[in-house]
Order: sequence, then C-alpha cells, then structure tokens
Amino acid sequence: MPNLLEQLKEYTVVVADTGDLQAIQKFMPQDATTNPSLIATAAQMPEYREIVDETLLQAKKDAGASATAKEVAALAFARLAVSFGKRILDIVPQRVSVQADPRFSYNTEATVRQSRFLVSEFEKAGTPRERIMIKIAATWEGIQAGEILEKEGIQANMTLLFGIHQAIACAEAGVTLISPYVGRITDWYTKKTGEQYDGADDPGVQSVTRIYNYYKKFNYPTEVMGASFRKISQITELAGCDLLTIGPKQLTQLLETTGELTRKLDPDLAATMDIEKMSIDEATFNKMHADNHMASEKLAEGIKGFSKALESLENFLANRLTQLESGVKVGVAATNIFTAYDFDEDGFITREEWLGLDAIFDALDLDSDGRITPDEMMAALGATFEMASV
Repeated sequence: MPNLLEQLKEYTVVVADTGDLQAIQKFMPQDATTNPSLIATAAQMPEYREIVDETLLQAKKDAGASATAKEVAALAFARLAVSFGKRILDIVPQRVSVQADPRFSYNTEATVRQSRFLVSEFEKAGTPRERIMIKIAATWEGIQAGEILEKEGIQANMTLLFGIHQAIACAEAGVTLISPYVGRITDWYTKKTGEQYDGADDPGVQSVTRIYNYYKKFNYPTEVMGASFRKISQITELAGCDLLTIGPKQLTQLLETTGELTRKLDPDLAATMDIEKMSIDEATFNKMHADNHMASEKLAEGIKGFSKALESLENFLANRLTQLESGVKVGVAATNIFTAYDFDEDGFITREEWLGLDAIFDALDLDSDGRITPDEMMAALGATFEMASV
C-alpha cells in the first residue's frame, strides 16, 4: 500500500514549509514557502554559509562603502530571500513564496513598495514573476496591498489567516492564495478550554474546512493552502484542500506511514452546501476581527513573531558582515538565537516564547516535549559557527 504522502499528492498540492534545500530535495514538493524565521535558521547552518557570504558581499558592494553593517543587512535580507528562493526554484517545478517585511503589515504602501522590490530582484536574476508569490499578513492593510499587487501581475499569498472574515476579504480582493492556519488555532482553543482535539473536531481543521467550502460554493479562484500543523491527523483531515504547506517533520511522518487516505474536502460536495454569502468591507472586517478574540490575538502574535525573526536575521547578517570585513576569527553561537527567544530566562524556549514559528520550532524541538533546550538549539544548527578563516 502506498504511503500517506503519495496518496495525499493525488488530491492536494504538497508544499514544503522550509528553507532547507536538502529537505526540499528529499520530499520533492510542487511548491515551497519560506519566511524570515526559516531563512534565519537555514542561514546559520554551515552548509549554507557560502550563500550567505556571497549575498552579504554583493549587498555591501551595491549599498556603497559608507553603508553601515545594519543597512547592508537590511538589503541583504531581500537578497537572501531571492538567493534561497532561486535555489528552491531549481528544485520545485512551480512556485516559491517569499515573505514581505512583516513590520509593514499595517502599512499598505510600504508593503506594496517592498513587494515590488522583491519581485524586481527575482526578475533581475532571471526568474519570472509567475513563479513568485509574496507572503503578506492578512491584515486589512495587507489585503489591500495584495489587491494592488495582483493587478500588477504580482501574486499574493496572504498568511497569518485565522478567521472567515480574513478569508472572504482576501477572495474579494482577488489574491492568488491564502494560508489559513490550523495548529495555531487549535493551540489557542486548547489553552482556553484545556481540551485536546482530534480529527474533524479539531478547531483548526474546522476553520480551514469552512473556508474551503465557502470558496468552492461561490466559485472564488483564490486557492486555499492549509498551514501550521501539529500532527498528521490535521493534515489527513484536510486531504483534498487545494494545497497544504507542511514542515519536514510531518512530511517524514507521512512518508513513513501507510494506510488508506480518504479525501475529505471536495469542490463538488461544497457546491451542494447551504452557505450564506457575505460581503466584507473595512468596517465589517474590523468588527468581525475584534469579535474574534482568537484571530485578533493570533494575528498580532504572528506578526510580532515574524518581525522578531527578521530582526534576529538582520543582526546575524550584520555580525557576519563584520567578520567578513575584519577577517577576525569570531564564533557565532547558536546560543545567540536561544537568548533572543528565552524571554523569561528559564533555560527553555516554549512555543509561546517562540511566538508560533511552527516549522522551525518543530525542527528544533528534537524530543518533541514542547520546549527547546540550548543543547537542542546547538544540535539542530550544527553547534557553533567557528570561522577559522574568511
């Protein structure tokens, strides 16, 4: 009998939620998605040192001799996203998603400007915009940015999506794809109620199912890509979703598990359902968002988490540039990242401290006990970066 991953690919486009090129090569997904936290982790792995150094030196050259290390690092983030994105596109046959600066999540104009820059960088490197999606947080301002970009032929992937109001606004804006979250929704309800959820009773699964059925009922072309999974049962309950973005841990579990996989989501079935159509303007969006405490909290938390990851990446790049320019032997330890996230300084990073960066947390939590130790951080990142020569 074929494994679950093979069967899932018959119903759903499987997307790799990682910046690790080796993981992408192993699982051969159709698309791939990345974000600052994934890039930050990959950038600190020894096997990707050459990519980081080349990108930094070119950014320094383009920024000019008077540019500070911080200014170069900010430019290098965009260039690094392009560098990893291009290498990913050498492996996957379709598209890669690259995240716009999450610190612009409530600024439509800034999001549009930076998204255009990212796409222009890909195009300069010979990659057509048809193979790029820009990930934008599904705030009202972000959704408006997505609408503007789509009219220019730039595909938007609306992320950090937790509520039906966000999904409907995205569909009406005509964006290419949305990434409704599963695991983070379930985390919120588990913390609130103390209950454990499974199967069709899982609140995250129910949320994505509702969005999928709404889209198919009213023939919206926007694709639904379920994201943020804690366990493979959440994935199998969404078999048939347009796309699912899955981290290496769950991809491995699916690959190693056999059994019959039943399709759960089907556009023909959705077309027969009695669903009320809604229209979402800004006032309605804001009211529904305020009334949905889970969506309000998780969206704000996610933006904060991605922003922190980007700042951590920029700090790492600035430090690495200093090493390259000075030629001094300097170690960049994995403990630097650990300290940034261990808010209460108790020696462990919990999922809440990690601010919901799911694929990275799961990759670092080697014993799956819900917290990351310094040893796990160092093991996952290849211990320390000792630069004997540069």
